Amino acid sequence: MKVAVLRGGRSGEHDVSLVSGDAVASGLAEAGHEVVKITIGRDGRWVDESGNGFDLRPAGGLLDCDVVFPALHGPYGEDGVVQGMLEVLDVPYVGSSVLASATAIDKLGCKRLLGWYGMAQADFVGVGEDGWREKALSMTRPLWVKPSRLGSSVGISRVDDPEDGSVLDDAVALALDHDPRVIIEAHVEGRELEVGILELEDGDLLATPPGELIIHADWYDYAAKYEEGGMELAVPAPVGDDVIAAAGELAKRVFRAVGASGLARCDLFLSPEGELLVNEINTMPGFTPTSVYARLVEAAGIPYPELCDRLVRLATR
Repeated sequence: MKVAVLRGGRSGEHDVSLVSGDAVASGLAEAGHEVVKITIGRDGRWVDESGNGFDLRPAGGLLDCDVVFPALHGPYGEDGVVQGMLEVLDVPYVGSSVLASATAIDKLGCKRLLGWYGMAQADFVGVGEDGWREKALSMTRPLWVKPSRLGSSVGISRVDDPEDGSVLDDAVALALDHDPRVIIEAHVEGRELEVGILELEDGDLLATPPGELIIHADWYDYAAKYEEGGMELAVPAPVGDDVIAAAGELAKRVFRAVGASGLARCDLFLSPEGELLVNEINTMPGFTPTSVYARLVEAAGIPYPELCDRLVRLATR
């Protein structure tokens, strides 16, 4: 098939997306597909591999490609915006729909939805809600102040002493620089597990063995995620068969609750008491062969080129 790979984008995760897009293009080429790389600049301009811009017309497809792999992270890429544009262009694409993408990327909205389903989570509150400061001060420390609709640990602050109003206000101001919606989350003492979900041809879901993040930093910030030596991933996590099975089933529940499609990575906490809590779901996780999602799927027996191939074939169906 002829596959358009979208990379870059307008969000703060532009550089991460460039790396993901290049890796996806290589994986698809190795699987035998013709690849057209399209870069979306920070200014929103779409250009092809030769650097030329092009027209986008309703129902006009995208450079005669059969399917699109939007290897985009964060706002204007993973939040339903580009998915809606691809719907208008009438071209199949890898990953979740407009609604599921928008639901999953918004931490506040997604957590409220998962709470409605009765899934255990850390306490949280949205900045600006009635009594938000008092609720925040009542939660387990340290507090984590985050933009509600951004990934890659961009704009996140750890607040150890929220009673110092200026520290909390500074953390909120930093998050507001990235998103007008800000969430404050309570700390969870425990282990961080990540489960990959891959939709199969028959609509069933494959849950990978969970991986455990081992962080070589104070917390899982941008440097720990993307700089060499910042973290290790133990796959499968040494947590026992019962927890492995329960983590997979919980990740599937989250995937279905938000209406996701194709793929996702579900992040969980395992408390010292053995309780699993949902952290978040990512509908287009980092996508290099060494990224967490690809390593999880490889541990389930699916190498990277086959993963890329499966996703574009699923999208066309």
